[in-house]
This record gives sequence, structure tokens and C-alpha cells, in this order.
Amino acid sequence: MSLRLAPDEVADVTLLLEGTYPYVSGGVSSWVHQIIRGLPELRFALVFLGGERESYPRLRYELPENVVHLEEHFLGDAPRTQRVVRRPGDAAFYAESAVLHDELARSDAGAGPAPPAACLDAALDRVAAMLLDDPARHEEDFLSSEAAWDRICARYDLTSRSRSFLEYFWTVRSMHAPLFLMAKIAARLPASRAYHVVSTGYAGLLGALARKKHGRPLVLTEHGIYAKERRIELLQATWIHEDDDTADASGIGFFRQRWIRFFEALARMAYAAADPIVALYEGNQRRQIADGAEPSRTRIVPNGIDLPRFSALRSARAVGVPKVLGLVGRVVPIKDIKTFIRAVRVLVAWMPDVEAWIVGPDDEDPSYAEECKSLTRTLGLTEIVKFLGFQKTDEIFPRLGLNVLTSISEAQPLVVLEGFAAGVPCVSTDVGCVRELVCGASPEDRARGAAGAVVEIASPEATARAAMDLLSDSDRWRAAQRAGIARVESMYTQDLMFDAYRGIYTNALARS
Repeated sequence: MSLRLAPDEVADVTLLLEGTYPYVSGGVSSWVHQIIRGLPELRFALVFLGGERESYPRLRYELPENVVHLEEHFLGDAPRTQRVVRRPGDAAFYAESAVLHDELARSDAGAGPAPPAACLDAALDRVAAMLLDDPARHEEDFLSSEAAWDRICARYDLTSRSRSFLEYFWTVRSMHAPLFLMAKIAARLPASRAYHVVSTGYAGLLGALARKKHGRPLVLTEHGIYAKERRIELLQATWIHEDDDTADASGIGFFRQRWIRFFEALARMAYAAADPIVALYEGNQRRQIADGAEPSRTRIVPNGIDLPRFSALRSARAVGVPKVLGLVGRVVPIKDIKTFIRAVRVLVAWMPDVEAWIVGPDDEDPSYAEECKSLTRTLGLTEIVKFLGFQKTDEIFPRLGLNVLTSISEAQPLVVLEGFAAGVPCVSTDVGCVRELVCGASPEDRARGAAGAVVEIASPEATARAAMDLLSDSDRWRAAQRAGIARVESMYTQDLMFDAYRGIYTNALARS
């Protein structure tokens, strides 16, 4: 689907979205939809970046009326093969690129964070200016020029001499080919008074290039830390070409380490271009600063939920504590659905009449979803664990006894806050700021009590024990329910969030 601005129209804010809204439901997508609807006075343009085109067949949201532009781009469309024509290439461009690589490597090696406004930003400025001047020509140079070949060989000799050159070459090509697509997109973005990118990664680079090309402010919001999440995914992935002897001291294979450092470099470039740099909680703010963000540009804006909508669900709850566990989230490895299933197997031995619902789309990673369903069958839980697919949480929350997260990475999950407002305590792994949400972030907040339980990652036994303790003790469960309601009503309302982003946008638009 494409919704286009007329040539003489200008959006207030262009959102740069990688692998999320409006083609993926839940999580960050819900937040984006919430922000757009909550600020109807602003006109939003959407620029979506995806992987393979066939992975995003349809919109998952009805676009609000203040969305005036939507365009899609797919990294899988980056050129893979072409007729090779001998060309010398732009030696000056690769000389400047080498300086940028050196700046990134210097900060990565711990030689002290180069001030983003100085060394790194200056190097990025020069490379971006040359790249944006003629993205198509530089793309062709990268794919087939002598200058690009010489630079790749020089870097290989400098950093990777003991590794397979063939694998090194194709790793570099896979990493960098989408960068030229980002430059082409940046060059023809819709007219906008400001840009807002909702991650680092390729979208973050697009934001940095857009700021350089069009001279408009860039806002960055990170829910999870993109580089950290890609690291987790790479460590989970099967890496078929690496032997154990390629691993470094941390146990990470050489080429996986290249990818991790690449995503960290993209993050530093986005941090260098953005102001403000928003995190959801203090822990992620500290991580941003450690990864290269200018401290004075960072700020914290917690998530907020539609309190009237979710608090109204409490009246729909039945009397008593339902023995129903609900995991509301996508069926993907980072949510660790398998630990949830194994926890149910443990819990059933103590509480045979328990039910467990997995509520979320299972088409993002079909092979993983099938593994989860197979595990359910293997453990004899097909009558107990139900895969319900995407459902409206308004219909699910009133029927749950516990809201369960077994994720291995989260930031400040909306589903926990929404569950609290709906009167559902939570059992969650100790990820992101979940401990703050469940137990409180300050002495005053902690005095409200625990709104559930926090357990270690990948521990079915601890998850099952925490669930049993709450479901079998109605007094404890109701105390947790009261604590969650009090916490969300005082600290995590969407009105507070809307006010914060209204101020951020007002400042950005004034600067533009």
C-alpha cells in the first residue's frame, strides 16, 4: 500500500520504521499507533523498512487520519547480482570511508569515546555528503569498482588475515549493500519538518542521512537497544560456516562478531545525528551513553497506557482468581515461548486444572512457531496450552489470572502496564525495567508492594513456582493486583507520555 503526499505538501513528522508499524502488530507498533492517534494535531508520514517483501503481506493497523504518507522499502531489494563493468571507482570516497571506519573502530576499541559532535560526526558528515551526492553511482562502485575491491582487501589484510577471504568478502557485501539503499531513500524522502526514528540499525542510519541531506532535526526513540537485540539474535542463530576455533574469548564466532560491531557502529552514527535521544528507563539511557550517545542529548520518557480503556476491563472480571496463564506476545525466539511451555508442564504437576494461552501472531517466524507447537505435543499439553493467534487484549485480559513474560530481552513492555491497568498481576523474567514495573522504581513506589513476581531468564521451574504461589493464594494475588493498579495509575499514563512527546516535537519543529 502507498499513500503519497502531493509535491507541495509537507508532513510535520516523518517516522522511520524498521520491521515494525504498520506491518507488524504489538510492541513497538502499538506504541507508534498510540503516538500518532494521541497527537492528532500533527501530520505524520511513514517510511517503512522491511527485510524480504513477502514477509510483510498486509497492514496490521488501520492508519489514523493524520497519516498523510506511507512508503515501503525492502532490504531484500538491494542488488545482489548485476552485469559487471570495469570501473576505477571514487578513490576519494573510499579514503573518507576509511577515516569513518577508523573513528568507529577507535571508539569500539575503547580508546575513549570520540565526541559525537567532533571526530565521528565530522567523518560521518563528509562520507554522507559524498554518498548523498550520487547514491546510485556509489552503489555501482561498491559492487564492482577497483577502488572498492582495494579497500576491502586492505581491510581484510589489516583485521582478518587469518580468516576466509571469501567469507569476509561476502559478509562485507551483505552488511554494506543496504547502506546505499538507505542513501537513495534519504535523497527522495517526502518533505517533512522533522524526522523521528524508532530504532538505530538501518533505520537509524537512514535518519542520520536524512538529517544531513535535508537539514531537519532527528529525534531517536529506542524501546529496546537495537544492537543488543541483534546480538542476541545472532547468538541464537545457527552459523553454519564457523568452527569453534573462530570464537573469541566471549565465545562469539568471528563473523558474528563482525555483524555485532557493524550494528554497534550504526547505532553510534544514529546517536551522533539525533537530538534528543530517548530511552524508556534509566538502564537503557545508561546503555545508550556507554554506546556513544552524548549524555546531554539523552532523556527518559516512559511508556504510557490508555488508562480508561484498560481500567474498564476490571468490571468484566469474574469473581475469584482464574487459573489461566496468558503470554501475550509474538511467537518468536526473543520471547522464549518454549520456557513458557516448559513452565506450564511443571505447573500442571502441582495444579492440574491450570490453562495456558499464547496470544499473539505466529507468522513472523513460522519454523520457531512450529517448534513450539511440537514441544507442546511432546510434553502432552495440547489440551492445556492453546495458541490463540492475534486477539484483542480487551477480550483476553479479563479472563487471565496471570500475565506471563518469559522473554530474554525487553525494554519497558507495554503488555505488563496494560495488564496492571486491567487488574492482572505479572510473572516475568528479569529483563529491561520489568523489575521496576513489578516491584517499584523508588522507595515510595516500592511501598505500593509487588505487582507479581520476577524470575531469572530461561527457568521453567522458577516461573512455575512463582505462578503457583500467586494463583494458589488469593490474598497475595489481590495484593499484587492492587499494587499494579496503583503503580500504573500514578506513573504510566498515556497523557504523561503524550505531553512529553508533544514537547519533543514542538522543540524539533521550532528548530526546523
